Amino acid sequence: MTEANNRLSVAPMMDWTDRHCRYLHRLLSRNALLYTEMVTAAALVRGGARHLLRFDPAEHPVAVQLGGAEPGELAAAARMAAEAGYDEINLNVGCPSDRVQSGCFGAVLMEQPALVADCVAAMVAAQPVEVTVKCRIGVDAQAPEEVLPAFLETIRDAGVRRVTIHARKAWLQGLSPKENREVPPLDYDLVYRMKAEFPELHVSVNGGIGSLEEARAHLAQGVDGVMIGRAAYHRPADILLEADRAIWGEPPPLARAEEAVELMKPYIAAHLAEGGRLHQVTRHMLGLFAGRPGARGWRRVLSEGAHRPGAGVALLDAALAEVEPEGEKRAS
Repeated sequence: MTEANNRLSVAPMMDWTDRHCRYLHRLLSRNALLYTEMVTAAALVRGGARHLLRFDPAEHPVAVQLGGAEPGELAAAARMAAEAGYDEINLNVGCPSDRVQSGCFGAVLMEQPALVADCVAAMVAAQPVEVTVKCRIGVDAQAPEEVLPAFLETIRDAGVRRVTIHARKAWLQGLSPKENREVPPLDYDLVYRMKAEFPELHVSVNGGIGSLEEARAHLAQGVDGVMIGRAAYHRPADILLEADRAIWGEPPPLARAEEAVELMKPYIAAHLAEGGRLHQVTRHMLGLFAGRPGARGWRRVLSEGAHRPGAGVALLDAALAEVEPEGEKRAS
């Protein structure tokens, strides 16, 4: 992984960015940094769930996001992630979900910067892979313009050199996780000021970014990187298939989304041969033709058929027949 990969990344999203999703996304962009779903340190260290670290070598550059709040446990989990071959190990200090709060990690850790520092210092000391942090600008009644600089200074002094900031507060009481992604107002200017105040940090901005044009506008404001979440998942071709050209000035890896479908077939066949189910992969492909004539038919065929016993790669051809062809507009 190079520093350039960090200019655009796909956010870690629970139940979405699993290894099948990431394999598809890598077909669409050679350069974007991909993140796993959050993996709890406890599941790895106490639960022995090493399968949660599984990924295909084709996914590189790929980062794992860990959740936890116990330095020793996070250090052990970080060692496991490094041994698995990840390019980055990220600590979740931004997720506001109830189940994360009950474990005393995620966004609630914004209230305990010293503990976060202990955690990242232990993770850094335990293994050689870079440790990063994803955080919010604050939580609940905190004043972001006061707490965020202090938080960044604390984790910087503990060894963190790269941080992704979701430019919203998290309300730990009164808002659902979905509402926490949409209701608190965005404060991109504060993130820009943090980059100016901490020039030694690599700062990426996250939250509400829905297009490559918006991503380029943020980069023009001086931040080092942009992380896109739901837009990249629901419209992967719009975001990722154009990303290499728009962000890195390189030709895209594929001319059109239809090529990604063909390249997914052997991957899906291997997954089925291992005893997997078709829908486990195709659920991440539903938005591949978003905005194209026939996209609804594509989604319908896959949604209705992929769960059926014996469903195989032939279903992709039936779904693709619903989509109107497009020209060679992405050809280099």
